[in-house]
Amino acid sequence: MKKEDFIYNDNFEAPLSGTSHWESPSNIALVKYWGKSDIQIPKNTSISFTLNKCLTNTKLDFSKKKNNSEFVDFDIYFNEQLKLDFKPKIQSFFERILKYCPYILSYKFKINTSNTFPHSSGIASSASGISALALCIMSLEKLINPKISDDYFYMKASFLSRLGSGSACRSLKGSVNLWGTHSSFNTSSNLYSIEFPYKVHDIFNTYHDAVLLVDKGIKTVSSTVGHNLMNNHPFADKRFQIAQNNIDKLSAILKNGDTNEFVKLVEDEALMLHGLMMTSDPSYILIKSKTLQIIDSIREFRSKNNIPVCFTLDAGANVHVLFPDRYSDRVYDFIERNLKIHCENNSYIRDCVGFGAKQL
Repeated sequence: MKKEDFIYNDNFEAPLSGTSHWESPSNIALVKYWGKSDIQIPKNTSISFTLNKCLTNTKLDFSKKKNNSEFVDFDIYFNEQLKLDFKPKIQSFFERILKYCPYILSYKFKINTSNTFPHSSGIASSASGISALALCIMSLEKLINPKISDDYFYMKASFLSRLGSGSACRSLKGSVNLWGTHSSFNTSSNLYSIEFPYKVHDIFNTYHDAVLLVDKGIKTVSSTVGHNLMNNHPFADKRFQIAQNNIDKLSAILKNGDTNEFVKLVEDEALMLHGLMMTSDPSYILIKSKTLQIIDSIREFRSKNNIPVCFTLDAGANVHVLFPDRYSDRVYDFIERNLKIHCENNSYIRDCVGFGAKQL
């Protein structure tokens, strides 16, 4: 679909008031996207696991205004507390979606949101938070126009999510999501994510993700800045080519269940992401010495025990430890004994592959 297909331009009978309520998960990219153009258009395709326990719960109360205005009227609460510092990001999101959801000018919104994980835990909450809010907005649109199909509902929700946070578009449905145009997937798009269109091997639907919280602080360089530094990066073109090739490789792995090849590809992707940061101009380093100690320990444990456990990284110091369910007892014992000592306050989150957002 084209972006024009998401513009709501029909007459509508707006309900006077109501509530929509969604819970949406975060996700972890396996093939990373790093570098974007236009408004949240990725320079390469990405594939992600949807998580199960790292969730944002968002309730949207809406009431009809007496007179429409040129701005979106809203208050945002986090854990029932008014959060003025959250407003700029949400204001920007509303401004970006206004063209596609003009009905939002007719309402006063109260947004109440909370996370199942600590807000300062180092887990990026933008993917879960923005996708939950986009789903709430689409529930309002569904009230206005009950004829829209479920497929369109989720496709537009993903489209709207991307405008607020690129990775948020991958959080809505399915255990594995693909975002970005790719020649091997004829339904893929830069505008929204799609569920991986082939049967995923059973072993990957049981994967665990233990998120080791090495550093809970604010990153020294934001992801937005990092993406922009790819515009003149000397290795950008080669990186985008490698990423597109890795999509094909990972697609085959997800279908055939080859965990050894999964380990190699996912770790290469994580290290390449941080290699790009270290070779940007200006260069910067987000991983910490404890990140490297964890990586070394994982590789040593894998080699000694012949267990296909691997790591991946987001744009930060925290480590996602990925492994099949059949090895969960041994890997969690290893984390308890050898890895959590490298985390702030010995803290980590036990998560696993999930299957998307839920209406509450």
